[in-house]
Amino acid sequence: QVQLAESGGGLVRAGVSLRLSCAASGRTYWTHGVGWFRQASGKERDVVAAISWSGGSTYYADSVKGRLTISRASAKNTVYLQMNSLQSEDTAVYYCATARTVPPGAESILYDNWGQGTQVTVSS
Repeated sequence: QVQLAESGGGLVRAGVSLRLSCAASGRTYWTHGVGWFRQASGKERDVVAAISWSGGSTYYADSVKGRLTISRASAKNTVYLQMNSLQSEDTAVYYCATARTVPPGAESILYDNWGQGTQVTVSS
């Protein structure tokens, strides 16, 4: 079993940057990768970005390409989501989860071991 814990969310102004962290513990060697999802109030949970555990494969939703970057620090078992030029539309609870496929997919059904989430609120 793998446990994930997100951190780094907060209340920020539009235009600034924020970095979210997803720390993995437990049997991480069983993990194929990690995905970041977000869920705005009243909306479905959608994938934002994903990365294979080796770091060799990444996926980005079209809506965030060029602004968000996913990366992995293997020594720390941590996956980061760097978010630049934040907009009010980025306001959501951000979750990370472990991928069951390689390369990591875009559907939440392909993920397990969800973290508790971290709130990101962008004020305009």
